[in-house]
Amino acid sequence: MQLIIRNAKIIDSKSSYDSQTVDLIIEDGTITAIGTALSNPNNYSEVKLENLHLSQGWFDSSVSLGEPGFEDRETISNGLTVAAKSGFTAIALQPNTFPVIDNQSQILFVKNKALGHATAVFPIGALTKGSEGKDLAELYDMKNAGAIAFGDYNKSQDNANMLKIALQYVQDFDGLVIAFPQDEKIKGNGVVNEGVVSTRLGLKGIPNLAEELQIARNLFLLDYTGGKMHIPTVSTAKSVQMIREAKAKGLQVTASVTVHHLVFTDEKLEEFDSRSKVSPPLRTDMDRKALLEGVLDGTIDMITSDHNPIDIEHKKMEFDLAKNGTIGLESAFGALLTVLPLEVVIEKLTAGKNTFGIENTPIEVGAKANLSLFTPEGKSTFTTTTILSKSKNSAFLGMKMKGKAYGIFNQGQLIINE
Repeated sequence: MQLIIRNAKIIDSKSSYDSQTVDLIIEDGTITAIGTALSNPNNYSEVKLENLHLSQGWFDSSVSLGEPGFEDRETISNGLTVAAKSGFTAIALQPNTFPVIDNQSQILFVKNKALGHATAVFPIGALTKGSEGKDLAELYDMKNAGAIAFGDYNKSQDNANMLKIALQYVQDFDGLVIAFPQDEKIKGNGVVNEGVVSTRLGLKGIPNLAEELQIARNLFLLDYTGGKMHIPTVSTAKSVQMIREAKAKGLQVTASVTVHHLVFTDEKLEEFDSRSKVSPPLRTDMDRKALLEGVLDGTIDMITSDHNPIDIEHKKMEFDLAKNGTIGLESAFGALLTVLPLEVVIEKLTAGKNTFGIENTPIEVGAKANLSLFTPEGKSTFTTTTILSKSKNSAFLGMKMKGKAYGIFNQGQLIINE
């Protein structure tokens, strides 16, 4: 595809054009010219959008799509279209499918299903067979097939020795272990954050300790074994502090936080709306502010939507019985701009590539065009008509949003959300 993108403000701290409003010529997927008022002698298609901004392509480090096995929740094809129209040029695909993505053939299956799409898929392989926590999966084979990391989605590893062995084993091929932090025994039958709100609503609580104890243990293991660990979707103030201290010690640990934990608190549960039932649970405003501080000071490396489509039969039911999870791709950018500066949002939506070993391409002449298109201006309300996913389990319905993701240019394709 040959095209010219007109009057776009570049938001890319790694680019020499950062904060400049320019035109870009893209030929065969490569940026061939950047400047002002560029001529169009070859009659290329032109992209002109209101208050257009460009950044390096956004990357979401935690996306569930269902296929194979749960295509009623979401398919890879539609999920990637949703991601593209939401501004994401790449996603890390979680292994919580049926069967679980725990071997080479499953990695190759999802990669083949993603061929031809503008948004690239980077599979996460399950850490244990069937994500059952008993035996290590075929980690090396999955790495060779294209897995970028290994973890059992939303399942902690109760067997500390298993996690120790995994951290030691993956060092032979520079692997990354994802360690979801939640002590299942302390969580018990809890469904929401333990505190004033859970007491008032009569719902069983999950104390912060369930997360913090597991993080403390996992960091001790990392200190012993060496290697690299990613702690996903942290949710408490003490978790942020422990990760901050571990980084200061020189441990190779990274962390992510979800959009919903940055914008919501457990006060949102007052209406018993199961769309707000997530794992880890929404916490207090004190925790939310600590998470924002962790984002701003670099303790938290990346922000994820933790996009998790759930079919209506498993979501629209009694709060105690409903499955955890919210979709989040469509709402991520607009929600983040309500709590963070634009430059920080862009940094945290692109920095995850460094952790997962994905090429990060600054916006320069001669570079491959991997671009997210958006505007930080304008206000809107997130409604069901905004949802592009097959599943509609969004915790963000009714939220006032700021800005808009227009779409992406990646892998030679322009995808715009009309």
